[in-house]
Amino acid sequence: MVNLPAQISRLLILRRFDALKTLDFTFSDHLMDLVLKNLKGHPISALHFFNLASKQNYFRPYFKSYVKLLHILSNARMFDETRLCLRGLVDLSESGDLPVSLICDELVTVYREFKFSGTVFDMVLKAYVEKGLCKNALYMFDNMPKWGRLPSLRSCNGLLSCLVRGKDFHTAICVYDQMMRIGVAPDVYTCAIVVDAYCKDGRVVKAMEFVEGLDKMGIDLNVVGYNNLINGFVEKGDMEGVDKVLGLMSQRRIVKNIITCTMLIKGYSRTGKMDRACEVFKGMKENMMVLDEKVYGVLIDGYCRDGNMDDAVRIKNEMLRSGLGTNLFVLNSLINGYCKNGLLFEAEEVIMTMVEGNLKPDNYSYNTLLDGYCKRGLIDDALKLCRKMAGNGVYPANISYNILLKGLCDYGDVEDALSLWQLILKRGFIPDEIGFSTIVHGLFRKGDFDKALMMWKQALAKGPTKSTILFNTMLSGLCKMGKMIEAEQILEKMKETGCSIDEVTNRILIDGYCRAGDVKRAFEIKEIMDMEGVPASIEMYNSLISGLFRADKSKEISKLLSEFHAKGLSPNIITYGALMSGWFKEGNLKKAFHAYFEMRGKGIAPNVHICTIIISGLNKLGRTDGANMLLQKMVDLDVVPNLKQFYEFFKFDKIQTEAQKIANTVDESVKGNIIPNSILYNVAIAGLCKCGKTNDARKVISGLSQRGFVPDEFTYSALIHSAATSGDVNEAFMLRDEMTEKGLSPNIVTYNALIDGLCKSGNLDRALRLFHKLQSKGLVPNLITYNTLINECFKSSSKSEALQLMGRMTKEGIAPSVKTYSGFLSSLLQQGNVDEYTKLLDEMRKAGLETDFTRYRKPFEVEAVAL
Repeated sequence: MVNLPAQISRLLILRRFDALKTLDFTFSDHLMDLVLKNLKGHPISALHFFNLASKQNYFRPYFKSYVKLLHILSNARMFDETRLCLRGLVDLSESGDLPVSLICDELVTVYREFKFSGTVFDMVLKAYVEKGLCKNALYMFDNMPKWGRLPSLRSCNGLLSCLVRGKDFHTAICVYDQMMRIGVAPDVYTCAIVVDAYCKDGRVVKAMEFVEGLDKMGIDLNVVGYNNLINGFVEKGDMEGVDKVLGLMSQRRIVKNIITCTMLIKGYSRTGKMDRACEVFKGMKENMMVLDEKVYGVLIDGYCRDGNMDDAVRIKNEMLRSGLGTNLFVLNSLINGYCKNGLLFEAEEVIMTMVEGNLKPDNYSYNTLLDGYCKRGLIDDALKLCRKMAGNGVYPANISYNILLKGLCDYGDVEDALSLWQLILKRGFIPDEIGFSTIVHGLFRKGDFDKALMMWKQALAKGPTKSTILFNTMLSGLCKMGKMIEAEQILEKMKETGCSIDEVTNRILIDGYCRAGDVKRAFEIKEIMDMEGVPASIEMYNSLISGLFRADKSKEISKLLSEFHAKGLSPNIITYGALMSGWFKEGNLKKAFHAYFEMRGKGIAPNVHICTIIISGLNKLGRTDGANMLLQKMVDLDVVPNLKQFYEFFKFDKIQTEAQKIANTVDESVKGNIIPNSILYNVAIAGLCKCGKTNDARKVISGLSQRGFVPDEFTYSALIHSAATSGDVNEAFMLRDEMTEKGLSPNIVTYNALIDGLCKSGNLDRALRLFHKLQSKGLVPNLITYNTLINECFKSSSKSEALQLMGRMTKEGIAPSVKTYSGFLSSLLQQGNVDEYTKLLDEMRKAGLETDFTRYRKPFEVEAVAL
């Protein structure tokens, strides 16, 4: 009987390839295995037979045949042929969904059977890396030591690079650690990749520690590694870290190259240090470095970010004169710069130049201009641009529609935003988390809780969302509306879905509880953040400062500010605004003025918000002369020209020293920071109302309306409060009806003024009826609402009603203040109920309400103190 495999093998060894045609046989996997085993020492014959089999119409070699041929060819050091065979095996495994474990098992089996060199294992690892099959490569890397083989350094470096390109930074670091354990010594290229992995994973400090530890390993990092480290600090905006890296490079005599300098320019530009960026650029020219488009591009982008378009154009022209051409990055930077400066015509011209030239505008180009239109309320122009985009072959994507939605919502056209939303859905777009968040945020700003909730349910209906952005938007809206119970329900839902609670989430909750007067709960969240090592933020402390003032705990402000400074935070204009507002509320002018002058001493110029706080604070404390003095100074500087002809209503007789000092600091140097807005005009109107000049206030409103001012909820609230305070409750309600006729929704501030007016006029029953209607109007009572009613209940001897209100407010998550308790304490004193009085004092003490504590002590205790 003829041994067919042996006969085929003999003819192949003798190179009698044509004689194979005389044999009558059919290719099969079994036949391939037997022949390749016979030819393991004859690589050319084995390759010929394999190629012959591959050309058959009815047969293709399977993976075991590939594996045998791989061993045969690599053992013969026919590496080009081995790599070609490897590509075939990788393609076969991909197309046939062949598990890598099956291939590896066969590799080991043949390796042990043939007793050949193990070079093939490293070649397979390298082939997977080159193909970008990281999971397969990792399997090989993990198992090679078990098979008695070590991966080569070159293959390890390739695997590390593959993982970093795939943004699997954590795995890259683990691979490096495993290299060290199994004895694969790293080189400078390995270390540069590891530094890159740490930096791109956001662990720049760890990357720096790694670099500093290379001395002990006897490795000198190359300029590529240092560039990776610099880039990590640049992306973090940490230029102090960059300076440390530069010091390390200088110490180790590593010369900066063009990439280093480009990243330095990028870093300084992004952090607003254009002088430093220019120094680097100038130094590059002095050192005769060959500047390319990237160097010019990052400098132009820096000037555009800084709003300095003259210098941006100057550098662009210099780049063109040097023989370099412009590119998409440069032109997009110019578009962005012009839009930031409100120079939309110039931005349009750049896009026209691109359309007419060889550079086609991309989505970024159009979306930047689209955003520029929307930020200035030019929604019609934005919609026209969308149509033009499509005509030029650039179709609006989710980001384009999100910009339009935000523009519509920001300018109060929420209904139009909802219409656009329906159009987006009809066109088959699937809105993303940003789109949902934008609409929800717009609805909350409008005060439309029901529609916001409906949109939220639509988002949930599309599947369990794990979008932290969307959850935070819901929480923010609810917290600003004072709906803390609903906010807590959303927080629970967030935890159920496994959505990560981030720093912003906690900051929103802290701000919400501070607004609701529950500063105790806000500090509990802060303590959890401290324990978890979450970095403190200035925004969080600003909320806590406002919260302490709202909760009548101003004595704790000093301690909070000390902690604030100890954590290396610097107060910003919002911090000072919160302090001034709080001290004005407390009636402590000395501390309010001290906060202002401290702010000015630190070089922070007042803006319209600060001026508004001071004018409003002085008016509320009856210091109308001082308020009018500051307002007049702003009028004289042409900051608020619209108030010039109405200034006869703001006359004052005497100069107040501190107010005069503040007015003196409002000069030409701060003029650019004070941009008049409706809030400032409302404060001026409120000042007249405070003085009882409601008719004069109406004249101011009429005059301002002719110049584009639109009376809003705050305008009417000031008029209503003025009417209610003067005892003209009917006029107050007529004003309420007038504002609703104009499409304005009275807010809780408006109704608080009405309730206060009713209480002062002795209409408690009517005030309570109005209070009970608030829920049907979609409004949530706040601390002021409850305090007003509770105090009036005690004055009217309606203790039971006061107790019901107290129970309701605590049930709704509103923490009672000292003012809330004062009515109860006074009532108990009058009744001589010492036990209940003491019990309530203890309850206040536990709640941290010890402000003006001696005012509420038992009479004999007060006498003892006096002695």
